[in-house]
Amino acid sequence: MTKSELVAQLALRFPKLTLKDVDFSVKAMLDAMSNALSTGNRIEIRGFGSFALNRRPARVGRNPKSGKRVQVPEKWVPHFKPGKGLRERVNGKTHQPI
Repeated sequence: MTKSELVAQLALRFPKLTLKDVDFSVKAMLDAMSNALSTGNRIEIRGFGSFALNRRPARVGRNPKSGKRVQVPEKWVPHFKPGKGLRERVNGKTHQPI
C-alpha cells in the first residue's frame, strides 16, 4: 500500500474529513515518526509493532563491478518488529477489517 492509497482509504472510512485533512494527518504522523527515529527514540504502537534503530558497524565490502575492496562506514538503520496482534492477523488467526 502506498501513502496515497492509505490516504484514499482513510478518506473513504471517515467521510466527514476532507481528503486534504486526511493527507495532512498522514504526513504529520509520518513526520513525527521520522523525527522520533532521527533523534534516537523508539516508537511503539501497541498491537501493531515497534520501530527502533539498529547499528551496523563499519565493515569492508566489495565493489560488485570491479571487485575492489571498499570501506563501508558505520550506519544506523530503522528496524520494525511486528507486535503480537499484527503477527496473528498476518498468520490468519484473526481476520478483522481494519
